[in-house]
Amino acid sequence: MSNTTLSSSRRETKSSLYRRRDFLRAMAAGSVAASWPLATIAAPRGRAANDLTVGEATVDTTPPLGIELAGFHRRAPDRRLIERIRKKSAARALVIRHGDTQAAIISLDILSVSKGMTQRIQTAVEKTTSIPAAHVRLTATHTHSMPTFYPLLHWGAVSREYMKSVEQKCVQSVQLAQQDLTKAALYVGSARTDGANFNRTARETGWKSEVDFTASSSDSERWLDQALHVLRFERSGEKDILWYQFCAHPICYRDTDAGPDWPGVVDEHVEAKLGVTPSFLQGHIGDVNPGDGETFRGDPIAVGQKLFAAIHGAVENGQRVSVNNVRVVNDSATLQFDMERFKDELAMYEALPEKPTRDDIKAARLVDGPFAQSWYASAKKWDASRTSISTPISALRLGDVCLFFHSTELYSYYGLRVQHDSPFSKTIAVGYADDFVGYVTDAKAYDDLEYAAVVVPKILGLPPFKTQTATRFTERATRLLRRLA
Repeated sequence: MSNTTLSSSRRETKSSLYRRRDFLRAMAAGSVAASWPLATIAAPRGRAANDLTVGEATVDTTPPLGIELAGFHRRAPDRRLIERIRKKSAARALVIRHGDTQAAIISLDILSVSKGMTQRIQTAVEKTTSIPAAHVRLTATHTHSMPTFYPLLHWGAVSREYMKSVEQKCVQSVQLAQQDLTKAALYVGSARTDGANFNRTARETGWKSEVDFTASSSDSERWLDQALHVLRFERSGEKDILWYQFCAHPICYRDTDAGPDWPGVVDEHVEAKLGVTPSFLQGHIGDVNPGDGETFRGDPIAVGQKLFAAIHGAVENGQRVSVNNVRVVNDSATLQFDMERFKDELAMYEALPEKPTRDDIKAARLVDGPFAQSWYASAKKWDASRTSISTPISALRLGDVCLFFHSTELYSYYGLRVQHDSPFSKTIAVGYADDFVGYVTDAKAYDDLEYAAVVVPKILGLPPFKTQTATRFTERATRLLRRLA
């Protein structure tokens, strides 16, 4: 893929468009690598839905050298600065129109976005495209090989100049995608993966997967969603559009090179084998890392190969979805802070000896001395009347398929619960959207003092959440989906 800024016009010469029928011809001729399974795409090529039009555009957002990467701890005053570009990054926009309704989704190669940034982009998109601000979703892939647009204490500072540039490019991507609107038919498919992700909190005890999930499943056990979901928009006379969702932290690399992490490897496989550039939507990954669990971060090449195989399978088994309406609903979820635990954390710091040892710091869940000092200086100023935080949730309906968007790092059980309890035939939960509030875990994570429950809130500058926050959040999400249905 060329990573210069792209005009969204897909009206290239016909010979440059590698559509599904071309893919099948290539397979029959043996020009597709034999290591990938050969099979006929299941859904027949049919007439695009009369009222559904879809457009896509990609705009280069590659960061400049020298600004800070995010996602891994650095001991102050050290900083993890970009020294090289591994693969260029992008803002990818999808615009969907049905009748008078328009909606836009932006997938951004970045660690996280903030509510303020989202609102600025939504406002600018509405002003320049007439797509309602409430119908615009901004999602982060959560790659740990890119900067952050939400400030993280000793885990990544925000470059205001770079953020301003990316905001403009996000708006541009939607404008170009709107110009690219073409009649389309939606096909949705899924495939299970094996060895592409694992539950990092249960490497020793094991976990259950989405195939075991039922109405009676509970968060007393740890879970893993191994399904990959594909939305493929087949367009009249134009290249197909392919978006996929999967659950795994993009943390394969820990160097100073910038890029999308393992999603970049997936891009290369899909571009080479299927002739389209996919766009990635992150799932529920609060307790999920990439790979088979043999190493904590996973091998990006192996993960990329497994996910391409899953994408290929999901495209093959994709079923046509009748999109007789497109609807958007928006709401907010209120997440309650555990103020008593927060007071105890402050008291624990104040009780540290004048020269605490590493063990003292570790016992207080404060990472290291410089982090502890920085956190306490900020935390002691917290307004005690602020006992909760509100964060946006929303859902987009495409016929009987629903995309649920939220800003959290949900543990796997809760993402599966939202999808299982949804009234739609297919629901895909998308995290890191429109805001960032960090991990929403189960109660066990607090009992065991897991990093996600008691350290990450400090990194985000927030008190810890109450132990039942995830349960309340999923109940709120389910009510939103039922309202949409």
